[in-house]
Amino acid sequence: MPVMEQTEVVDLRGQKRTQRILVVDDTQHNRDLLETLLVVEGYEVSTAKDGLAAIDFIEKSPPDLVLLDVMMPKMNGYEVCRWIKTNEATMLTPVVMITALNTLEDKLQSIEAGADDFLTKPFNKFELKARIRALTRVKQYVDELERAETVICSLALTVEAKDPYTEGHCERLSNYSAALGLRLGLNREEIRALRLGGVLHDLGKIAIPDAILLKPARLTEEEWVIMRRHPEIGERICEPMKSLKLVLPIIRHHHERWNGEGYPDGLKGHEIPVTARVLQIADIYDALATKRPYKRALSKAEAIQTMREEVEKGWWDGELLEMFAGLMMAGDGQ
Repeated sequence: MPVMEQTEVVDLRGQKRTQRILVVDDTQHNRDLLETLLVVEGYEVSTAKDGLAAIDFIEKSPPDLVLLDVMMPKMNGYEVCRWIKTNEATMLTPVVMITALNTLEDKLQSIEAGADDFLTKPFNKFELKARIRALTRVKQYVDELERAETVICSLALTVEAKDPYTEGHCERLSNYSAALGLRLGLNREEIRALRLGGVLHDLGKIAIPDAILLKPARLTEEEWVIMRRHPEIGERICEPMKSLKLVLPIIRHHHERWNGEGYPDGLKGHEIPVTARVLQIADIYDALATKRPYKRALSKAEAIQTMREEVEKGWWDGELLEMFAGLMMAGDGQ
């Protein structure tokens, strides 16, 4: 296979591009050596002479992989690596530490900083190239998953776009849900699932006929049977994607009720996944606080009071509602 084909990837717009590697080292000779070695292999190479310059470059144009020296002025390699791995936009970018330091402590520091690999200078160029190929293949796979997620999210937003009265609903729902999830102490993966769930929760409505989805009058019982299928349809669409594993319970169960009278599975109480309950609270609130053809938008206080009355009917998780009410009244949920 030609070298250039091995180092090409498809970007989020579906266009082919050469894989980009950032070399960070405070020694010009080392930067030149690595650049020459990698350009011959077909990579697009950029360089930075210190940690601050590296961060500035990554913020402007995230690379597919970073080769990072440890001992540098201004900001050492461990600090740069931690920045990369704690930044949501770059945390999946592979980082290889290349350093003259070779003690066990040095390697442990690299691992603790989040490095994906560690090479000691002087390095074997064949070993370096093999490790780069392995890590860029992983990055390419991650990017392919991201493209698939982007397509699915675009499909979900077409459902929102059908009804002008729901404009901005997905974005608000993502923000409300993430804020409540953070207050509840959910972990980073669960918060990410809530943000995606805000966009994807009604994806299954793409299979519901517009005559039912956009009907201005009350639905018939037969039409409700069709409408209630959308959580299961949305789950089936997203199920093949392992990266959406934590989003599936949100999609399937956001119409369950605390008293077990919801759908599709009739779950009750804590049987309903907590992330589904979080998104449910945010979803109902936004529906009440948004103007529709058949009703005015309720104020924050009116919407919360209405939901409290529904809690008394056994519909929602009362503890989560009070936590959400605290966020909204304090302005933190905006």
